[in-house]
Amino acid sequence: MLTVHAFITVICTSGVLNLYLCLYVFVKRYNYTNIANFFVLYSAFITIYCFASAFCLMATTLEQIKFWTIIEYIGMPFSPPLGLMFIMHYLGMKITRKLGIFLITIPSISLLMVATNDLHHLHYRVFEIDPALGAPYIHQEIGIWYMFHGVFTFACMFVAFLLLLSHWKETAKIYRLQIFSLICGQFFPMLTAFIYLLGYTPPGFDPVPMVLWLSSLLYLWSISSSRMFTLMPIAKDTIFNSIKDGVIVLDESYRLIEFNQACKSMFPKMNKLLFGMDFEKIWFILTSGDTFPLKLDNSESTCEIELAIDHSKHIYQVRASSLHHANIKGVLIIFTDITELKRLQVKLEHLAYHDELTQIYNRRAFFEKCEKEFPLAKEGSLPFTIILMDIDHFKRVNDTYGHHIGDQLLKHVVRACQTQLKEGTLFARYGGEEFVLALKGTVSEAESLANQLCRYIETQALSTAAEVISVTISCGVSEAIIGIGETLYQLLHKADEALYSAKRAGRNQVHVYKESAPTILERPI
Repeated sequence: MLTVHAFITVICTSGVLNLYLCLYVFVKRYNYTNIANFFVLYSAFITIYCFASAFCLMATTLEQIKFWTIIEYIGMPFSPPLGLMFIMHYLGMKITRKLGIFLITIPSISLLMVATNDLHHLHYRVFEIDPALGAPYIHQEIGIWYMFHGVFTFACMFVAFLLLLSHWKETAKIYRLQIFSLICGQFFPMLTAFIYLLGYTPPGFDPVPMVLWLSSLLYLWSISSSRMFTLMPIAKDTIFNSIKDGVIVLDESYRLIEFNQACKSMFPKMNKLLFGMDFEKIWFILTSGDTFPLKLDNSESTCEIELAIDHSKHIYQVRASSLHHANIKGVLIIFTDITELKRLQVKLEHLAYHDELTQIYNRRAFFEKCEKEFPLAKEGSLPFTIILMDIDHFKRVNDTYGHHIGDQLLKHVVRACQTQLKEGTLFARYGGEEFVLALKGTVSEAESLANQLCRYIETQALSTAAEVISVTISCGVSEAIIGIGETLYQLLHKADEALYSAKRAGRNQVHVYKESAPTILERPI
């Protein structure tokens, strides 16, 4: 009887410590991270388990023992899966809804099996007071479900234990005290449960609650000394695989030793079978024959590459840098997908340098390009010519037919001009109904092109829903004078004077600027 009293005392100590832990963390839960909620549930079910075990040892009849056994199963089957979820959350691992439901379903079935055992005997085939030792010792023979329940319970504790061990090396020293207490907190009840299942413990009662006081002390020590729940390690895998950039880690011989999930998404052929392989060979496999664009030496380097992976083109910024940690050396390669950024950049550049209506270069783009080409032509004593072009009677079209028809006319003239211009000719909307061309040619060549445009556009009337609108243009041509300090703006001003000379002379013609006076070169209208 003295032994039973000692067992009850130890088990009650475990219950009191777990109850204290449960209430302590619950009261301070707002000061902790979300993991505290898992711990509160975990310690609450252990508390139920411990106190129910103690009352079971104080029972004097089989009915009382059965009752407290049912209460014991309210806590005992749930604590290992809750402990596993607590450890997974602590290590930063994702607990899916399906996994959570599965881990809770099995204990729920175990509770139901124990509560209704007298009807089916699937949990205990025999459950009676030990004929030799008497109450509260129990003689039991396990059933089919008990075996399943035992394997599941032990598996939960064992997986939690292995998860903690696997993260020991990658955990910073500041957090290893927490990891140590959690490892011991899982190990002691797991070892006791294993010994109990093998039948090496005193017969007639469950010894696991007797060691839970030790786990409770370890948790209490960890909470108070290492600020568990306030400061927690975030697992390397969680950070590493949550990075949006693709990361590849090579050893000092440029062999693959690690990659993250983003890298796997970027390169579907990447897999763990490639570990230990030379990176040049891996890159050949991943890109179907390309050569890696950066040198894998001690310097840091960056470049942009365009790759077609699985019929989809992507642009990546690639950065390679050396790794030095203690005596370990290696190379870190980071891939940043900048495809959308590049597309947006191209779109913004297009909007900045192209006319929104006609989609040809705008005034800004024209000046930027000419300010590069014009000085080069002057330095090389090469011909450089400007053509200013204006749509005749454009205001009349707007006033008569409306601005939407005027917009159609602008686009119509641009399309007509583009059919006559060579590829690469600098053609821009200068403003309103005016357009400008820059040519690396003589004034006679520019004059010939301007007349060609005039003749062609005259034959290309605009057909609208209402009627056909005739359209003509006037052009002014000017050539840069070699050997004087003439500016681009002066050259444009001369072309503008020639243009308005053409308009004053009756429109639908080309005038070339002359220093003395613009010379009118007319053709039949």
